[in-house]
Amino acid sequence: MEFAVDNNKAANLQVKGDKMVTRKFGVEISHNRRAFGSINQQKGAQVLPCVVNKRALSQANGNNENNVPNQVHRPVTRKLAAQIANKKQCFPENVLKPKRSIESFKVWEDVEDQPEPMSLETTEPIVEVEIEMEDIFEEPIVDIDISDTKNPLAVVEYFEDLYSHYRQTESYGMVSANYILTQQSDINERMRAILIDWLIEVHHKFDLQHETLFLTVNLIDRFLAKQNMARKKLQLVGLVAMLLACKYEEVSVPVIDDLIFISDKAYSRTEILEMEKVMLNTLEFNMSVPTAYVFLKRYLKAAQSESKLDQMSSFLMELCLVEYEMIKFAPSFLAAASVYTAQCSLYGIKQWSKTCEWHTNYSEDQLLECSRMIVGYHQKAATGRLTAVYRKYNTSKFGYAAKCEPAKFIVDETQQL
Repeated sequence: MEFAVDNNKAANLQVKGDKMVTRKFGVEISHNRRAFGSINQQKGAQVLPCVVNKRALSQANGNNENNVPNQVHRPVTRKLAAQIANKKQCFPENVLKPKRSIESFKVWEDVEDQPEPMSLETTEPIVEVEIEMEDIFEEPIVDIDISDTKNPLAVVEYFEDLYSHYRQTESYGMVSANYILTQQSDINERMRAILIDWLIEVHHKFDLQHETLFLTVNLIDRFLAKQNMARKKLQLVGLVAMLLACKYEEVSVPVIDDLIFISDKAYSRTEILEMEKVMLNTLEFNMSVPTAYVFLKRYLKAAQSESKLDQMSSFLMELCLVEYEMIKFAPSFLAAASVYTAQCSLYGIKQWSKTCEWHTNYSEDQLLECSRMIVGYHQKAATGRLTAVYRKYNTSKFGYAAKCEPAKFIVDETQQL
């Protein structure tokens, strides 16, 4: 039998009898190495000049073969050696002669795992930048109405419009800071203070709402700023103002006989009803004015207050009602100063959060002057004859708020300056 066999495959074929057996490379490799050399010498074998033996290339570059792991060792023929010597035939010179650098043999993983030498550290000067803690941890503004969003009685959606309207109209409920000197001839500041102190005690005995007391004082000042009154009629003005405030704020209104009784029958029923007409006509029936208490409730919510802060703020603000010189402050400003002073008295430090500043529109620096005046009233609340506010808030009903120590450090800082 004759078979046509390709010269390139002759080394891999053996004939046993009538069968042709194919042998794999690597089996009895010692007998086939010479055959590979003879194949390369045959005319039909094509020489690939661009194939370079790894060992020959390594030796040509001047590197030890041990530097390359798993190096393959192959015999080098004369032709192959000649091709390696003539390197310009296949590769440019800069490829065949790479830079002799240790980095060319490094593995990327090894480089990443190795620590950076100290000599590679940067020598550029380090610029130290001072950063204030306020810039890093800026205090957020709390949404104080988020807990009432599902309460239809809270009318959260109207809060912003309501208090914006209050701020715009609060000036209409204010009076001149010196109206007693310009408008009244028989009444002075001391008489007004005595009247307000007495009405605070009456308000406490009748257990009326807080809104009623602040509206009563507002009606008295607005009426006296327009109407000249005799000294003997001043208590009657106070009684009628409280009667009107009760009709506006209270569910259960005191009867006229109760007012006659607490005045020790100084005025008759007819006089009370007549003064009621005069006061309503003088005020043009304008009873809807935002008082300091309206703003106080909002600002206490912004301060995230508890019961102690509520009682303390009310105590300080009622002390301001007695003082004539506090008329010059707007109701919203007086409420904010009372809350700020109450916080300083309870916590012993100045405390005015970003949330309080946002909702009141008053900064801590703006409130300091008024706050120092309130601390002065607090220090002398238990002294003198006008102690109705102190006695009222020195009870368990109001948490003995009057016993709290005044924030003297606010006044001391002013004296040091």
